Amino acid sequence: MPTCIFNWSGGKDSSLALYHCLQNPELDIRYLVTTINDAADRISMHGVRVELLRIQAERIGIPLFEIRLPEMPGMTEYDAIMKTSLQRFRQEGITHAIYGDIFLEDLKLYREERLAEVGMTGIYPLWKRDTRELINEFFELGFGTVIACTQERLEPFVGKEISPELIAALPADVDVCGENGEFHTFTFKGPIFKKPIGYKTGEKVYREYATPKDTTDSCFSDTPQKAAGFWYCDLLPA
Repeated sequence: MPTCIFNWSGGKDSSLALYHCLQNPELDIRYLVTTINDAADRISMHGVRVELLRIQAERIGIPLFEIRLPEMPGMTEYDAIMKTSLQRFRQEGITHAIYGDIFLEDLKLYREERLAEVGMTGIYPLWKRDTRELINEFFELGFGTVIACTQERLEPFVGKEISPELIAALPADVDVCGENGEFHTFTFKGPIFKKPIGYKTGEKVYREYATPKDTTDSCFSDTPQKAAGFWYCDLLPA
């Protein structure tokens, strides 16, 4: 039986991937692993409060492991922090890492290379599935999720719960699962939780970040490029 960590973002793709993994008795998931912006005490990129993340983990029933990152780590620093954490998991006998990735080949390659360095293997439950099929399955299973962060151009959608109507209203060039980084979400209900998570929306905040060069995630950068803008909706426990 593979012993695993599950890389948990708190959003819809993670939730659907975890749902499928929990249906598989061959997988032994030891931890939900989430990267945290240590300065803000929020989930990296998504901007969701750690307090809500911890409620998610409690209602899923799997221990949470927080990887604390500086606010804007360089690629070298990011890799070193992540490698230390992976080595710790490997020393505990954990052999696999599960991700909710769907179709980004460069990101998957990056993950595979980092895992190989410590003798671990990746598992990708949603890999290469059609994203419209995935979002429809998400709705059918009874999940609920709210958009916590969007690219600048999608500001009208931030803070709104995802529904079939909202998906239909997205611009044609936006992936319905936000797989290209168009938006990030917080899942508050669904079959993986013991009970729904109450939340309320707070203020909306706009932030700009240097766009990274030749990296797989805009939470870190060695060579700042042009600024990329994002809207965040603060979500608070209710």
